[in-house]
Amino acid sequence: MTRARLAVAFAALVGGWPFAAAADAVGDFYRGKQISIVVGSTAGGGYDLYARLVGRHIGRFLPGNPNVVVSNMPGAGGNTSAAYVANVAPKDGTVIGAVQTGTLLDQLISANASQIKHDARTLNYLGSANSEVFTCLVDATLPIKSFADLFERELIMGSSGGTTRDMPTALKHILGLKIRLVPGYGGTREIGMAIERKEVNGLCGMGWTSIQSQRPDWFEKNLVRVLVQESATGDAALNKQGVPLSISFAKTAEQRQMLELLYSQGVFTRPFVMAPEAPKERVEAMRAAFVKALSDPQAQAEAEKQKLVITIIPGRELQEMVRAIYATPPQTIEKLKRALSAE
Repeated sequence: MTRARLAVAFAALVGGWPFAAAADAVGDFYRGKQISIVVGSTAGGGYDLYARLVGRHIGRFLPGNPNVVVSNMPGAGGNTSAAYVANVAPKDGTVIGAVQTGTLLDQLISANASQIKHDARTLNYLGSANSEVFTCLVDATLPIKSFADLFERELIMGSSGGTTRDMPTALKHILGLKIRLVPGYGGTREIGMAIERKEVNGLCGMGWTSIQSQRPDWFEKNLVRVLVQESATGDAALNKQGVPLSISFAKTAEQRQMLELLYSQGVFTRPFVMAPEAPKERVEAMRAAFVKALSDPQAQAEAEKQKLVITIIPGRELQEMVRAIYATPPQTIEKLKRALSAE
């Protein structure tokens, strides 16, 4: 056999060796370790439910089968946890951030962009567990019957930051709705309790599937009314019910462009990230495990019981989405940013 043929035969024999070696190295690292998933909101909310679902299953699909624990770090609309993952937590691939969708866009469009302590463009994206259509809903006992009523009647909305601040603020300053925000709630769970106590009239910027999974009793007892969908396309069921899209109330192409940019985050509403410095081979292993965990029949069955809708976006695809968003024309970004910074 010639030297060339020997080389080809040897390559065929051990062609998978670099990949196997990398997997062995990842397994050696994770074996006996503990993975921490840090959730950027309070316990019991949508982000928390998805994080705990991932936490119960992802360890089975990681080389080395590490233990996984989930903790909560709410604050600053999810930016506290994102900053922790990016700047403080170990960078060795043992910490995952289950961050809020707004944390990926805040440095681009937030009124408090100068206070953001992480760079969303540099994070390693493991994927997103869900896509959402955001909504505005109100106490059903209110005299407000339609979204159009908000051009004439003031609505008091609870806010925990993130989308529950940005989306109603955009409706107020881009479309001209009469909305007053009450900030300071820990998460959508707390806002929901405030609605029940009549402290606030409702909330905007909460995903439709999250509302259904967290508070099915609201709809069984007709306690709330969905006024509008904060989305460019809407949810099929809500579209069928005739719930309008807020974007359809835009009076100019520019207003529509600003709302489309804001609503783009609805595509990846349950993002999971790792620090920029996390070793590449561990990031890739975690990305693969993330997809396998959420595709697993056991996890799917759990999600169905909790009424959690799984829409998997792989990590590499999500990374490209974020890059594309940050390539939005500066003038559109600046006008949306000004709208969101207004009181």
